[in-house]
Amino acid sequence: MATASNTDQLLRVSELSERSGVPVATIHHYLREGLLPEPVKTSRNMSYYPPEFVERIRLIKQLQEERFMPLRVIRELLERRASDPERLRAMIEVEDQILASAQAGERTRTSAAEVRERYAMPADVLDRLAELGILSPSSRGYSPLDVRIIEAISRFRAGGYDEAIGFTVYDTLRYKRALAELVREEVEVVMDRLAGKVEPGRVVELLEVGAEPLKDLIAAMHSKLLVAELERQREARSA
Repeated sequence: MATASNTDQLLRVSELSERSGVPVATIHHYLREGLLPEPVKTSRNMSYYPPEFVERIRLIKQLQEERFMPLRVIRELLERRASDPERLRAMIEVEDQILASAQAGERTRTSAAEVRERYAMPADVLDRLAELGILSPSSRGYSPLDVRIIEAISRFRAGGYDEAIGFTVYDTLRYKRALAELVREEVEVVMDRLAGKVEPGRVVELLEVGAEPLKDLIAAMHSKLLVAELERQREARSA
């Protein structure tokens, strides 16, 4: 337990409320929800708070009011991403820029009828892909990324990868699962290395420039790993 001599730099809850602009009741609510670390207790009824709590409380309130984030989501952000409010603000700004850039290119839509005609894709296949979360059509049709996925699948089907030899839409889940893990790791790497250190607009530029070579890298590594796996299996059979 702290003593009066070592609480000089700490704040009472009333002072914390005044500096952060957030009511005392709200601060207590944040504490109950696990959004703030435990205060320093000097007695049963007296608690003191580090000055760093001020910016953390302001950030929590900002995320609530400006981004309509529930407290559960804010707590997860604080736990997973960064305990430093400025660092977390930088990460969110990078996220905003990346999402804005990506969503800008996804606003145009291609109707379901046009997609079926252009790619000779059966309606039940498209429906099943949507159910699996591979595609995300709206009432206006399919986004450009959806159309690229559909085009790729139609090329597979045209090459003979169809139900007649056992290939179905469920095979796409294998790639979705593998890529989901890869993308989670990529996001963490981008945030750790660039957020707060590189301007958000520059982060978007880097991702856009890297998109094409990334596709080539993944395709080449896939082919290399395929050969390695077949060689491994052959060696295992002959052992």
